[in-house]
Amino acid sequence: MAAVKAPEIIIDKAQMRQWSRSMRAQGKSIGLVPTMGYLHEGHLSLIREAHKHTHLIVVSVYVNPGQFSPSEDLSTYPSDFDGDIKKMMSVPGGADVVFHPHNLYDYGESGVESEMKRDKDGVIVSCVEDRGMGHETWVRVDRLEKGMCGKSRPVFFRGVATVVSKLFNIVEPDVAVFGKKDYQQWRIIRRMVRDLDFAVTVIGSEIVRGDDGLAMSSRNVHLSPNEREKALSISKSLSKAKYAAEKGQVNCTELRNAVIQAIHEAGGRVDYAEIVDQESLEAVEEIKVPVVFCIAAWFGKVRLIDNMEINL
Repeated sequence: MAAVKAPEIIIDKAQMRQWSRSMRAQGKSIGLVPTMGYLHEGHLSLIREAHKHTHLIVVSVYVNPGQFSPSEDLSTYPSDFDGDIKKMMSVPGGADVVFHPHNLYDYGESGVESEMKRDKDGVIVSCVEDRGMGHETWVRVDRLEKGMCGKSRPVFFRGVATVVSKLFNIVEPDVAVFGKKDYQQWRIIRRMVRDLDFAVTVIGSEIVRGDDGLAMSSRNVHLSPNEREKALSISKSLSKAKYAAEKGQVNCTELRNAVIQAIHEAGGRVDYAEIVDQESLEAVEEIKVPVVFCIAAWFGKVRLIDNMEINL
């Protein structure tokens, strides 16, 4: 099999947009796989999925400061750009372009100190505002962003929706592929695209798990071997809950309590455990419609998320 050529690396927004429009003028369709880098098999599965739908693939590699608060782990987010390129090239067809901007919130306004830096209570609300970059426009998907991850990370989905909107406007893709491990994020992006009439088809790709069952995440590298073993309680308890539901146990309180207990016994700290409607993300008391059981839990200093769809 012929070797996959290295992708073209583009860092400039205008150049990225020009490339996309040039390709589209040639009748080519474009798929976008947004990432924050430090790729693993889960990301590579998104690239493979994108190849099923479009002629050309753009992978963005950008750690988005807009979705982190200053107290979060932006500065320690793992990075290996050269390794990412090699991993992309291991996928049949690879990526045609890697969009790797330095800063999507830099507008060339030296010395600008945004008046939006702090909210009405004087609290810094995101890394972007903390750095005084002058960025004031945010995209919000009000209802879907409020629960689950939105409770403990209040600026997260605002930042995600905003940077994805920016990427859509710059890359102008026909299709964008997101992993369903970040289930709430995937639903938020789909709703944003619907509500704002983006000409983008959003595809959700299934969770990729390690041989031991742990959902793949760039943060897994921070788990010690012992913590990783304990973190398997997440996927194991979710699988047991799904099996129980399929056997007739549809009371959500009982299913949730069983999963929470299993994670606690393994030494984890549960951020949330919610069984919600797959479309509305509203919590349900009894499984009568397609639901998804979403979990976020801490093992050591690592916050992990996972989920399992239950379709009775």
